[in-house]
Amino acid sequence: MDTRESKTPQEEYEHLREVRMPEDYEHPEPDAEQPEAQRPAKGWHWLLLAVAVVTGLFLAYRLMSVAWL
Repeated sequence: MDTRESKTPQEEYEHLREVRMPEDYEHPEPDAEQPEAQRPAKGWHWLLLAVAVVTGLFLAYRLMSVAWL
């Protein structure tokens, strides 16, 4: 973390240039300072889908067993 009070004119210019540059939504690139953003998901979405399906089947079973009584 930069704790200096003031920036050099070059640092101030670079900061303003970065802030004013519009976000490129068509060609997004992971930030080099965030290596976790560059790694793809490791299959958690499949686990979430499986849990959702199992939960749905369980709820359907419980509703059908209550309806038969």
